[in-house]
This record gives sequence, structure tokens and C-alpha cells, in this order.
Amino acid sequence: MGFDFTTEQVKAIAPDTASLANARKLSNRKHWANLGHNELALWGECQGSALYQVKVELSTLTAQCSCPSRKQPCKHCLGLLLLVSTMGEEITSGDPPDWVTAWLEKRAASLQRKESKQTKEHTAPSEKTVARRQKLVEQGLARLDLWLSDLVRTGLASAETRPDAYWSDMAKQMVDNQLPGVATRIRHLGESIHASPDWTEKLLVQSGQLALLSQAYRNIDTLQPNLQDEVRTQLGWALTEDEVLARGEHVRDTWLFLGSTLEETDKGTTQRNWLYGEQSKRTAMLMQFAPRVNPSFARVYPFGMRRAAELAYWPGAAPSRALIVEQQGELRPFERTLPGEETIDAFLNQVALTLARHPWQDAFLCVLRGVVPVLDQHRWLLCDSAGQALPLAKGEHWRLLALSGGHASHFAGIWNGEVLTPLGILVEGRYYSLSEGR
Repeated sequence: MGFDFTTEQVKAIAPDTASLANARKLSNRKHWANLGHNELALWGECQGSALYQVKVELSTLTAQCSCPSRKQPCKHCLGLLLLVSTMGEEITSGDPPDWVTAWLEKRAASLQRKESKQTKEHTAPSEKTVARRQKLVEQGLARLDLWLSDLVRTGLASAETRPDAYWSDMAKQMVDNQLPGVATRIRHLGESIHASPDWTEKLLVQSGQLALLSQAYRNIDTLQPNLQDEVRTQLGWALTEDEVLARGEHVRDTWLFLGSTLEETDKGTTQRNWLYGEQSKRTAMLMQFAPRVNPSFARVYPFGMRRAAELAYWPGAAPSRALIVEQQGELRPFERTLPGEETIDAFLNQVALTLARHPWQDAFLCVLRGVVPVLDQHRWLLCDSAGQALPLAKGEHWRLLALSGGHASHFAGIWNGEVLTPLGILVEGRYYSLSEGR
């Protein structure tokens, strides 16, 4: 049996560079005993300070080790995957040991319990609870309107003299009024000051988005149902996975796992994992959170791989956040091409159509075919065959240039309205991860 994952794809799921460096030291046959695999799993025992049992579920590349490390996957799991990515055909096929079988059975039972739970009818909150929250939200939005009016009345330039507490205190008030989405946007307002030369323009745009959100809620009964859902989501009203499964749009496709981005907060790290549908050309974003006390994410996604699956989208005006309902078939490497847009203009047209439906969206998956990275007077650009270009995010992009060889390649990244942050590049049928969200 051959293994479809590559060394680059193993690198992409490493939690940090230190884990990857340590894993390389363990990717030698001499460190391993009792290596084996079957159609479901891969396993081995690694001799370190103790003998650690490592197992990997091949359908998802989910790995577990008996070591005490809190990083997922740990260096032993990564070491086994790196080893197998280079010598897979030499790994013996056979029946798994009891400790692998027990782990697989436990995972299957856990999945069955989750599916059983999802079939149960969701209990709606009581009328009293809904009324209480609605009152808090209305009070919070009234306070927001006054705060925004004061900000504009005194002039946006005066924002630079405001202390940090001006922004953080208002954000805390919004949380108290059950408006966590508004609180996040207010924190971003404070962070945007002097973050770029045109910060006043950005501050005005972001303030306008907040004002639009407040007015949208006040007129929510006049909006289409999908836009009503979007407004509530932007305010910070959360849906359970059961509600998403019951109310969200379900899409079956072969999904390309392109990469991830990270956002750090004082409470922990949010990871956004970006997928693209081969047939539907739909964007899907799988989100997970790791608290500071336990910085490992619950799931590991196999970037640079493709898989048939059914996704359910959070209801909204232009849905992108989703969850995996069911996975079908095996993980496979990408084809030699990506099913993206041929030109930058075509991509920006899609962005404009999305913003017309969802004016608060601030991140767009960009999949482009036949583009070339260029360094133009200390500014990195991504250029298409029509001569159009988009700026790349600040930083050095020499690896992107080296992988492309200066030739047209297929590219995936995230567009925030100003710059592109690379996720990966497909060169001669091989996908290289460039995202830092590992």
C-alpha cells in the first residue's frame, strides 16, 4: 500500500517550527519499532526518554501519542509521518496491535455519540430568555450609536489622543450587552490607529460598518431571512452545531484543503482553515479555537490534500463558515491544476458580488491560476497574465518566488481588501504550504 501524503503536507500540519525540527530527528528508521499499517491506520513505537506508542488514522491524518506533550500533533506523530512519507512502501501491512484497535474503536464510538446527539431536536430558548437578550442588545446598540456619534463629532483625527481604555471599556460594555461581535470590531478600531498611513480612512470605513450593523438590526424584520441571520451573526449571536446542521445549507463536493490563518487574542488563538470546492467553487472556512492554557487545536487538517465530503454552512447572506458533516472516500493529493479564477479582475468581481450581499465580510479566499510573484522596488506583487497585480502582505516572499521559479503557477491566499496573505502554491502538480497558521 502506498501513502498519498507528502513531506510538505506533513510540514503543513506541524504546530510550530520547533516540533517540526524535533520530528526530523525522529524520522529515521532506527528510532522506531513495531511499525505497521492497515487500511485504517498507521502505527509504531518510538524510543525516546520512554517508549511511546504512536498511531495515525489515515482517513483524516488524526494522530495520537502516549507521550505527555500538549502539542498536537507532537514530534513523535510528526516523526512517524515524515518517515512514512519517504519510505511508505517498506512499512509492513498487518493487523494492528490492541492499543491501536482500542483507540480506533474509541474514536468510532465518539463519532457515533456525536452523530446521535446531532439528530436530537434542538431545544429553543424560552420567550423570557429571548426577550431579556433582545432588551440588552437594544440597550447596547443605543449606547453604540451615541459613542459613534461622539467619535465622528469630535473628528476622527482626535482618536489618536484617546487612551487605550476608551476602546477597551466600550468593548467590555458591548460584551455585557451580549454583543461580542461588536466588541471585537471596536477593539479592531483601537488597533487600527497609526497601523498604516491611511488609518483615518480605515477608521471611518470600520465605524461606518458598525453604524450599518446597528441600523440593520433596528430594521431586521424588513430584511431577507438570510440577511437577518447574517446580522445576528455579526452582532455575535452564536449557533450550536445542531442548529447549523438543521438550518444551514448542505453542500457535497470534493474539497481542497488549502491552508490556515491564525488570529491571536488575550484568551487564545483562533485558527481558520480554508477549503475550496472543486465543482462548486465554493469557499468554506472551518474554525477552531485553542485557549492559552492548552494551545493545541482539537483537529488537524491535511493541507495539500483533497477529499469528498458534505459540509453544512452557518446560515448567512454569503455563507463561508462551515462544519464537516460527513467525509467520503480517501484523502488524495491535488490534481495538477487548481480550479480557481484565471484573472485578478475575475476574482475582484466575485469579491464585489459578495460584498453586495455581505458588507461586513473582511476575508476572501483567493484561488488564482497562472500568476507570478514579482518583487517591484521593495514591494511584493502577484501578477496575472492580463498585467493586473495585487500586493502581497508585508514580509519576505522569497520562498514563494523560488518555488514558482518565476513562472506562472497556481496560487491560494487570503485577500483582506488591501493585501494577499499566501496560503500555498501548486507547482508541477505539487502543493507547497506557505501559511503560518499551523
